Amino acid sequence: MDVLKILVEKNIPFIKGLLEPVAHVEYLAAEEFIPATVANADALIVRTRTRCDASLLDGSRCSFIATATIGTDHIDMDYCQERGIVVANAPGCNAPAVAQYVFASIACVIDRPIDQYTIGIVGVGHVGKIVERWARQMGMNVLLCDSPRAEVESTNNFVSLDRIASDADIITFHTPLTRQGKYPTYHICDADFISRLKKSPLVINCARGGVFDTDAVIAALDDGVISNVVVDCWEGEPLLSRTLLEKAVVATPHIAGYSHEGKVRATSMALHALCRHFDLSGIDVAEQVPSGAAQDVTIKKIADSYNPLIDTSALKATLSLPDTALTATFEHLRNSYNYRPEV
Repeated sequence: MDVLKILVEKNIPFIKGLLEPVAHVEYLAAEEFIPATVANADALIVRTRTRCDASLLDGSRCSFIATATIGTDHIDMDYCQERGIVVANAPGCNAPAVAQYVFASIACVIDRPIDQYTIGIVGVGHVGKIVERWARQMGMNVLLCDSPRAEVESTNNFVSLDRIASDADIITFHTPLTRQGKYPTYHICDADFISRLKKSPLVINCARGGVFDTDAVIAALDDGVISNVVVDCWEGEPLLSRTLLEKAVVATPHIAGYSHEGKVRATSMALHALCRHFDLSGIDVAEQVPSGAAQDVTIKKIADSYNPLIDTSALKATLSLPDTALTATFEHLRNSYNYRPEV
């Protein structure tokens, strides 16, 4: 059999040197994943900046793609299924870090004890479950909205988006980005949803940029219908809305999940999937990290563990730059981020 050829996005940490004993490995920038470079590759290990679809993969011999991320929005899953290309992601890898980000951001805004707030969690998967557990530990009133889960689970745990809009002081989104199907999440936070808000809430998007209708969110901030926003995921990123960047109380370059432990988990999960596909063994990240989130937290403990206003200042410093420089700085801040420890 020919030696395996594996292309790895060069900003994926903790992976260099691990695959070389069993494969020919090349480390590329996201923009270097083009048809000519992937044509003879057996496997790709990528992040969200690499769009994997027919335009990249037609004519290649690639049979496996691992993304060291939770989401697969950047991968044409239907195309891969039709071509017999196995796709693996890293569900839950950075969920503790995203939950840490949520509460660290909340700590920057609140002006009364945390247990006096109602939090509405839209999307109760890997991240949402941790946010729920920690919020309950802190004594918050918790509202859960997850329409797909509510439809199949025999429980009264879930409420409608209308209830979230009516009763929540803080609303945080943790959904995938879907445009089709019964419960699309694209622009779920749009003018219609915003028109139903009753308490001028803090609204948080560290899920997907397209969850926000950016123009509607900006209008709501101007009108006071939304009191503050926390934005880590941007519609159209790496090109940002300057207006939303200026108005957001916390504004960061898509790094909510960028913890040291989360990156170890993501790389390890990608390697495990690759080993299963190609029947390899003995390849893993040397460092061992906790498999899940901290069991006992307080808002103070989380605030002491991470201050998102530091990252906000770095991103807001780009406001005076032209678009090309702003975009480049966004990518630089993201790619050179000093992975923080989880709480």
